[in-house]
Amino acid sequence: MKIIAWNCNMAFRKKAEFILPFNPDIAVISECESPEKLKFSSEAKIPTDILWYGSNPNKGLGVFSYTNYRFQLMDCYNPEFKNILPIAVTGGKIDFTLFAVWANNPADKDGAYVTQVWKAINYYEDLITENKTILIGDFNSNTIWDKPRREGNHTAVVHKLAEKNIFSTYHKYYNQTQGKEEHPTLYMYRHENKPYHLDYCFASNDFIGALESVQIGTYQDWTIHSDHKPLIIKFNI
Repeated sequence: MKIIAWNCNMAFRKKAEFILPFNPDIAVISECESPEKLKFSSEAKIPTDILWYGSNPNKGLGVFSYTNYRFQLMDCYNPEFKNILPIAVTGGKIDFTLFAVWANNPADKDGAYVTQVWKAINYYEDLITENKTILIGDFNSNTIWDKPRREGNHTAVVHKLAEKNIFSTYHKYYNQTQGKEEHPTLYMYRHENKPYHLDYCFASNDFIGALESVQIGTYQDWTIHSDHKPLIIKFNI
């Protein structure tokens, strides 16, 4: 099973063809336009299922299947955590819970970014289990920006998930330390001298045990399309 997370910087209909050669089973696309606006080019493979959420039809969170996987937004979804979607994934080789993440909610005065993730993983605590769980997308956070007196900084999120045996696939695969990542996923304002690692795939131990590869797109290949680079995870499932 291959999952790709990418903040496409809008207009996914014009950019899907660059993701599809990687043959994803599932793609989680931040800043994606609504399905009504998704008129893919003739070169792009048509998704078999789409789940989209957003208040702006030009800029929401889209989840796409390109195989037999099917998506259902869970009834427990809490719109207070605007772009963190608990999704039941069925129809493939394994059924599991997927949290599609685009941590961006300016309306929350407590914090628009990692605070959203912190609140969500506490609210959905019973749903986030040490088996068959994946959280993936643009978290807009990194340990380098931790504020010690703020509850729910990036390190707190990492530790909370680790308590449930849920870990970052990138950090496991490359043996990296949070905050010292060698591979950026964002170049701010598309400037090569402003690299950050903000996109993650956290997976439960059963998925970690089946982790086959993790790739991150390069600055040279992807900057023409977005300030973010795709995160490509393959599990031997």
